[in-house]
Amino acid sequence: MASKKKRTPNVQNDSWVVIAADSVIDSQRKDIDPTFVRLRNPATDAASLYMLSGGEGNLQLHEVKAFEEDYRSWFVGQTVQRDGRLLFITPMDPLYLILPYLIKSGKEEKFQPVDQMVMDEEFPACTRLLSCTRSLVSMHHIAEEKEVGSLKFHRYSQEKTMAWLTKKVEKTVLALKKKKKNISVGEGVKSSSYIRVKMESNSSEEDYLGYAHGLISEYISKDLSKDLRHHLQLPEITSPKETEPPSKKRKMSDKPVEAGEDYTKFNSAEFARKPPKKMTAAQKNLAKVDKSGMKTMSSFFSPKVKAEKK
Repeated sequence: MASKKKRTPNVQNDSWVVIAADSVIDSQRKDIDPTFVRLRNPATDAASLYMLSGGEGNLQLHEVKAFEEDYRSWFVGQTVQRDGRLLFITPMDPLYLILPYLIKSGKEEKFQPVDQMVMDEEFPACTRLLSCTRSLVSMHHIAEEKEVGSLKFHRYSQEKTMAWLTKKVEKTVLALKKKKKNISVGEGVKSSSYIRVKMESNSSEEDYLGYAHGLISEYISKDLSKDLRHHLQLPEITSPKETEPPSKKRKMSDKPVEAGEDYTKFNSAEFARKPPKKMTAAQKNLAKVDKSGMKTMSSFFSPKVKAEKK
């Protein structure tokens, strides 16, 4: 469902077009009003924008990604919105965002209460991740657990995490195989952007694993991605050949929407005009042509001046 969200009232040029499930943006139920939050991105360690929806006991985490093209805007009602990006709100496993905090605390090699591990002065909203549905009951996938009375303590486990990520990769492979006709996963796909650059008839199991590993790696650190690649016994990625043609079409950005100080601005710095591009050789040659005596293009469309009667 497409939805328009405004940053401030009566501001016509500050709106976004959002694609999200009805359950995320249902405004008739106050307990599931969505909230944009600024959290630490598990892959880049920088600030990124996420969405939390749902009430107590049913809190859901969503990532915010954007499809964008140059020189694009939206007509919304009687106004033109300058932000031409199309934002996608999709569900996300909160364990991906919790994992970096457990890895950091795991260096102490001791069991701790999870609420003492998932703490961040720069991103205080991270504590809300523990309220997401199944966050605490799923903690055993990435950590060892120990119960003392009614209390639970956790310690990061590399072995459990590799097993959990491997299951994520395997489920992704199954989903890819169901869409086999529409998705290219072989050597004809650039590893950095997953763009089809040539057709291939058959894809091996290793091709599917490599592609799925790349998708999962968008949600984990580089070091963890390398460990997972080694765990899956996949070969190292080779750089795409220079002869491969670049894609002429834009696709959904591999990067999440970054969040600034005011994380409702959606990268307002990107609204600034881009510097002029360098002239091509043909444009330079055209600029050298003697244009004296030539009419401008606009002169052909100027209104004719009526002759005065004598």
